[in-house]
Amino acid sequence: QSKLANLLFMFELGRRAPDVLSVACHPGYSSTNLLGAEAKESGSRLREAFWGWTNATIAQSSHAGALPTVYAAVKQGLSSGDYVGPSGPFEIVGAPKRVRVAKKARDPEVAARLWALSEELTGEPFAL
Repeated sequence: QSKLANLLFMFELGRRAPDVLSVACHPGYSSTNLLGAEAKESGSRLREAFWGWTNATIAQSSHAGALPTVYAAVKQGLSSGDYVGPSGPFEIVGAPKRVRVAKKARDPEVAARLWALSEELTGEPFAL
Protein backbone atom coordinates (compact mmCIF):
# COMPACT_ATOMS: atom_id res chain seq x y z
CA GLN A 1 0.00 0.00 0.00
CA SER A 2 3.04 2.30 -0.05
CA LYS A 3 2.31 3.49 -3.61
CA LEU A 4 -1.25 4.35 -2.62
CA ALA A 5 0.05 6.24 0.42
CA ASN A 6 2.49 8.18 -1.78
CA LEU A 7 -0.34 9.25 -4.09
CA LEU A 8 -2.63 10.22 -1.21
CA PHE A 9 0.18 12.25 0.36
CA MET A 10 0.90 13.96 -2.98
CA PHE A 11 -2.73 15.05 -3.32
CA GLU A 12 -2.88 16.28 0.26
CA LEU A 13 0.36 18.25 -0.14
CA GLY A 14 -1.07 19.87 -3.26
CA ARG A 15 -4.24 20.78 -1.36
CA ARG A 16 -2.41 22.18 1.67
CA ALA A 17 0.32 23.99 -0.27
CA PRO A 18 -1.25 25.29 -3.48
CA ASP A 19 1.92 27.20 -4.38
CA VAL A 20 3.91 23.94 -4.44
CA LEU A 21 3.88 21.67 -7.48
CA SER A 22 3.10 18.23 -6.08
CA VAL A 23 3.40 15.42 -8.64
CA ALA A 24 4.13 11.70 -8.31
CA CYS A 25 5.81 9.24 -10.61
CA HIS A 26 6.57 5.55 -10.94
CA PRO A 27 9.27 3.72 -12.91
CA GLY A 28 7.19 0.90 -14.34
CA TYR A 29 9.08 -2.37 -14.43
CA SER A 30 12.78 -1.63 -14.49
CA SER A 31 15.60 -4.13 -14.46
CA THR A 32 17.14 -3.51 -11.05
CA ASN A 33 18.33 -5.79 -8.31
CA LEU A 34 15.27 -5.18 -6.10
CA LEU A 35 13.19 -8.18 -7.16
CA GLY A 36 16.18 -10.41 -7.77
CA ALA A 37 17.61 -9.72 -4.32
CA GLU A 38 14.25 -10.44 -2.67
CA ALA A 39 13.94 -13.70 -4.61
CA LYS A 40 17.49 -14.69 -3.73
CA GLU A 41 16.86 -13.98 -0.03
CA SER A 42 13.70 -16.10 -0.13
CA GLY A 43 15.82 -19.10 -1.09
CA SER A 44 13.52 -19.98 -3.98
CA ARG A 45 15.49 -20.86 -7.08
CA LEU A 46 12.28 -20.78 -9.11
CA ARG A 47 11.50 -17.21 -8.03
CA GLU A 48 15.08 -16.19 -8.66
CA ALA A 49 14.99 -17.70 -12.16
CA PHE A 50 11.60 -16.13 -12.91
CA TRP A 51 12.65 -12.62 -11.92
CA GLY A 52 15.96 -13.03 -13.71
CA TRP A 53 14.12 -14.02 -16.88
CA THR A 54 11.56 -11.19 -16.67
CA ASN A 55 14.30 -8.65 -15.94
CA ALA A 56 16.10 -9.80 -19.09
CA THR A 57 13.06 -10.06 -21.39
CA ILE A 58 10.31 -7.70 -20.21
CA ALA A 59 11.77 -5.00 -17.99
CA GLN A 60 13.17 -1.75 -19.25
CA SER A 61 16.62 -0.55 -18.22
CA SER A 62 17.11 1.17 -14.88
CA HIS A 63 17.98 4.32 -16.86
CA ALA A 64 14.62 4.17 -18.66
CA GLY A 65 12.93 3.57 -15.30
CA ALA A 66 14.41 6.84 -14.04
CA LEU A 67 12.91 8.86 -16.90
CA PRO A 68 9.46 9.39 -15.31
CA THR A 69 11.18 11.05 -12.34
CA VAL A 70 13.22 13.31 -14.62
CA TYR A 71 10.10 14.08 -16.69
CA ALA A 72 8.13 14.97 -13.54
CA ALA A 73 10.95 17.26 -12.40
CA VAL A 74 11.41 19.24 -15.62
CA LYS A 75 8.30 18.91 -17.83
CA GLN A 76 6.52 22.22 -18.32
CA GLY A 77 2.76 22.18 -17.94
CA LEU A 78 2.40 19.58 -15.19
CA SER A 79 -0.07 20.37 -12.43
CA SER A 80 -0.35 19.28 -8.83
CA GLY A 81 -1.99 15.88 -8.77
CA ASP A 82 -0.40 14.70 -12.01
CA TYR A 83 1.04 11.19 -12.01
CA VAL A 84 3.83 10.25 -14.43
CA GLY A 85 4.76 6.74 -15.54
CA PRO A 86 5.67 4.68 -18.61
CA SER A 87 3.40 5.00 -21.63
CA GLY A 88 3.47 1.35 -22.71
CA PRO A 89 0.94 -1.41 -22.02
CA PHE A 90 0.04 -1.69 -18.34
CA GLU A 91 2.52 1.15 -17.68
CA ILE A 92 5.33 -1.42 -17.51
CA VAL A 93 7.74 0.14 -20.02
CA GLY A 94 7.81 3.09 -22.37
CA ALA A 95 8.45 6.79 -22.62
CA PRO A 96 7.16 8.83 -19.69
CA LYS A 97 3.73 10.47 -19.85
CA ARG A 98 0.88 11.47 -17.54
CA VAL A 99 -0.92 8.33 -16.40
CA ARG A 100 -4.22 7.65 -14.66
CA VAL A 101 -4.50 7.75 -10.88
CA ALA A 102 -6.70 5.14 -9.20
CA LYS A 103 -9.91 6.55 -7.74
CA LYS A 104 -9.08 5.36 -4.22
CA ALA A 105 -5.92 7.51 -4.31
CA ARG A 106 -8.08 10.62 -4.74
CA ASP A 107 -10.08 10.28 -1.51
CA PRO A 108 -9.58 13.60 0.36
CA GLU A 109 -10.71 12.20 3.72
CA VAL A 110 -8.23 9.32 3.58
CA ALA A 111 -5.49 11.71 2.42
CA ALA A 112 -6.14 14.05 5.37
CA ARG A 113 -6.05 11.10 7.80
CA LEU A 114 -2.78 9.88 6.29
CA TRP A 115 -1.30 13.37 6.67
CA ALA A 116 -2.34 13.54 10.33
CA LEU A 117 -1.03 10.04 11.01
CA SER A 118 2.28 10.88 9.33
CA GLU A 119 2.66 13.94 11.56
CA GLU A 120 1.78 11.88 14.61
CA LEU A 121 4.19 9.04 13.82
CA THR A 122 7.09 11.36 13.01
CA GLY A 123 6.35 13.58 15.99
CA GLU A 124 6.65 16.62 13.74
CA PRO A 125 4.00 18.83 12.21
CA PHE A 126 4.62 19.55 8.55
CA ALA A 127 5.02 23.33 8.56
CA LEU A 128 3.89 24.70 5.23
